[in-house]
Amino acid sequence: MINWDAHVCLPQHPHADFTPVRKLHAAGVNYVSLNVGADMNPVSQVMSVIAGYRASIAAEPERYTLVSSVDDIIKAAADGRMAITFDLEGAMPLLDQPEMVALYAQLGVRQIHLAYNRNNSVADGCHDLPRGLTPLGHSMVAAINDAGMLMDCSHTGRMCSLDIMAASSKPVIFSHTNAYTLVPHGRNVTDEQIRACADTNGVVCVSGLSWFVGVENPGADDVARHVAYIADLVGVQHVGIGLDICFQQPDLDDTPPGDFDPSHWWPASAGYRADKPPTFTPPEVWREMAAALRKIGLGDQDAALVMGRNMMRVAQQVWHKP
Repeated sequence: MINWDAHVCLPQHPHADFTPVRKLHAAGVNYVSLNVGADMNPVSQVMSVIAGYRASIAAEPERYTLVSSVDDIIKAAADGRMAITFDLEGAMPLLDQPEMVALYAQLGVRQIHLAYNRNNSVADGCHDLPRGLTPLGHSMVAAINDAGMLMDCSHTGRMCSLDIMAASSKPVIFSHTNAYTLVPHGRNVTDEQIRACADTNGVVCVSGLSWFVGVENPGADDVARHVAYIADLVGVQHVGIGLDICFQQPDLDDTPPGDFDPSHWWPASAGYRADKPPTFTPPEVWREMAAALRKIGLGDQDAALVMGRNMMRVAQQVWHKP
C-alpha cells in the first residue's frame, strides 16, 4: 500500500531541515510533494529552494529519492525510502514563458497550479475578481500537459478552474482543498468544481488546515468528514489526501524579498486574520487515517484508494520522464 500526501510545505529556504519529511515517512507516508515556491516568490528564490532541496535529498540517498514515475515510488517504498517530487503554487515563476514548464519538470517539479489566491497574467486566484483562463493560460495548460506534469487547481478561482479542467487533455487534481458545502471558505471547492474534477478522471485531495477543514486542531476524523462528502458526491475513486502541513522552522527566514505584503495574498476580506494563524494536523495523523476512513464506512480497499491509489492512478496517466 502506498500512502500519498499531495502537498506539504517546508520553509522556502535552501537550508530547510528535512526532519518533518522523516516524521511523515515514520507515520507511514511513502510519497510527498514538497512545495518549492508560489506566486509571491521570485524565480531567484524558487531556484535556490529547488537547489537546496535537491542537495538535501541527494545527501541522504538511504532516506530520500527524487522520483519521476509511479514505478520509482513503488521501488522507493520497497527500499524503505521516502519518494519526493516538488510542486509550484502559481504561474508567476514561469515568467509568462510556457517553455519554462518543461525546465521545472526536469528539476523535479511534477505538479503545478496557475494562480495563488490572486490573479496573474495566466489565471485567476480564488480571492480575486473572476476573469477566466487567459489566452496565455491556455498555452500554459497545454505546456503542462505536454511536460507530463500534474495540472492542479488549488488556490484557483472557481470559473477559472472550470476553464482549466475543460482545457486540459489530462486528468486534473486539487492537491489540497476541502468541500465548500461543509465549510464555506473561498479556498474550498464547490460541488460544481468537484464534479468537473471527477469528469476529468481527476482527484480532489483533502487538506487538514484548520481554516478550511472547519475546526481548530484538526485530526484524522475531521479530514475523513470531507473525504466522505466528496466520495458521496462523485465516488471514492476521486478523493485523495494532501494535508497541506506547513512546517515552521523559526531559525530560517523564508520571507519573499522585496515589498512582500501578506495582506494582499491572504486578505482580511476573505476571512484571514494575521493574529490567528491556522493550525495543522500533525504528521502522525497518517497513522490514524485508515481507522478514520473505516468510521465513515469505507472498507480497506476504498481506504487504500483515498490514501494513495487514486493519486497513483492519475500520476500513472500524466507523468512521463521529463
